[in-house]
Amino acid sequence: MKQLLTSDYSTKYKLEGIVKLVNTNYPKCIWVGFYFMNHQTQMLHLGPYIGTATEHTIIPFGKGICGQVAVSGNTYVADNVQEESNYIACSLGVQAEIVVPIYDRETLVAQLDIDSNTLSAFTDVDRLFLEEVCREIGNTIGSEMHLPSFVAQEQSNSV
Repeated sequence: MKQLLTSDYSTKYKLEGIVKLVNTNYPKCIWVGFYFMNHQTQMLHLGPYIGTATEHTIIPFGKGICGQVAVSGNTYVADNVQEESNYIACSLGVQAEIVVPIYDRETLVAQLDIDSNTLSAFTDVDRLFLEEVCREIGNTIGSEMHLPSFVAQEQSNSV
């Protein structure tokens, strides 16, 4: 992962690679993706992901587990999403979810969201590992993940 993060590839390409790595290494996952913070509009914007297409491409801060992490800035593990009062159903098969924040220094810029079709899919070891992954992402490319500059960078790379 470190080699990918420090490569000359675009930020989007790096994040797509990380999504693939996480998805490959967590066989219980059915959806892995990034959401980017827009602090001006208080909205999360969907970035690279693997899994079933979702209608939740923009999520208000405070709504759902991802929106909750946008407000708290802390990792959240839902062992059983059906027991969560703030859960937004993205897929009928989702049983558990973990959302891990990504910081560029002191600024929350994004989050890694992972869904599983297995109850209690994420252990403390998983949480600690994923928090370290997100720390490394933030320390290496966090400055490239701010909205709207991330969107502008990707548009200029796609021309």
